[in-house]
Amino acid sequence: MLPTAAQSIMCVTLCQSVTNMFTPIFVLRLDERTGNIFVLAGDNIQIEIYLDTLPRLKDGGF
Repeated sequence: MLPTAAQSIMCVTLCQSVTNMFTPIFVLRLDERTGNIFVLAGDNIQIEIYLDTLPRLKDGGF
């Protein structure tokens, strides 16, 4: 399974924003069961990009 084009663009945009804050990205993973992209960055930033391309923060935030 591959991410959608919109998910890919959203992922690159969010990763660029995170690294602009000098925050390391530890995990970038495509969940093959759901099709969602998961990003783990810094101490407590967890972002999930759903198939509808809406990113949602989980248990933390910017």
